[in-house]
Amino acid sequence: MKNNLLLFLLLSILANAQVNRFYYDYKYIPDSINKADVKSDVMLLDIDKNGSKYYSREKFVSDSTTKADIAKQMKGGFSGSINIKKNIKPGMIFTSVTKAYPDYKVALSEKIGNTTYKIAEDQKPEWKILPEKQKIGEYNAQKATTTYGGREWTAWFSTDIPFQDGPYKFYGLPGLIVKLEDKTGSHTMTLIGNKKTEASSETEVQLPGVTMIGLGGKDIEVTKKQFKKAWKDYQTDPTKDMKQSMSTLPAGAIVKMKNQDGKDIDMNEMYRNIEKRAKEEMQKNNNKIEPDLYK
Repeated sequence: MKNNLLLFLLLSILANAQVNRFYYDYKYIPDSINKADVKSDVMLLDIDKNGSKYYSREKFVSDSTTKADIAKQMKGGFSGSINIKKNIKPGMIFTSVTKAYPDYKVALSEKIGNTTYKIAEDQKPEWKILPEKQKIGEYNAQKATTTYGGREWTAWFSTDIPFQDGPYKFYGLPGLIVKLEDKTGSHTMTLIGNKKTEASSETEVQLPGVTMIGLGGKDIEVTKKQFKKAWKDYQTDPTKDMKQSMSTLPAGAIVKMKNQDGKDIDMNEMYRNIEKRAKEEMQKNNNKIEPDLYK
């Protein structure tokens, strides 16, 4: 079984336009005050010969479905109106992490409001490998610990899977990380499956003079210091980026928002409602996976 798995991985890593996709069950507690509220998502770790990408399956499916729907509407030409279906469930986790081999250059893409930032990582996990071993799923695993991003982490890695990689920003152990958990139990990632698949291609959605928020486009590259400033600015005024986006619309463009009753919404009222919801969300989402990044 192990030999077959090893052969499968080594052959597929050499295949053109194919990746080894590992599925992780990610359980997390967004609100440190309400520990009974445990959320979950399936995260994907795609590995090929050039590197890896860690991202939310739900977010990927949601974006892909929305892009396909928009493309279908645009086939007959852009008429100035695009309908975004409300029944498409949006992904809850916008975070993604890429690692470029062989140097393991790590970059985090993280969303603040409607803007996605790309932050190059300047630190790597320093592991202490321990003698403890146990079975995680079907894999023989060994324990390792590290302090990283403001949390103490325990990882279980398996040399059965010959990749020195793992979920989120973690890597550098002599085998794939099959389980990862912080000391408080707020964030846990457990490998639940893997398969060989075609590499996913991300297409940017382009409309004349319009930027589709969250659907394609380049992330803004920033340092950790710049990201922390952007976060503090967002805490002060969650509508800042939206106001700036509105100011870049073509001259003469008219933006109208309607409420559930079909009545026009005053823009100032809209901004107040967005600010209220954003600040409520920040209060409930206070248990970040990497707290040092938000100080």
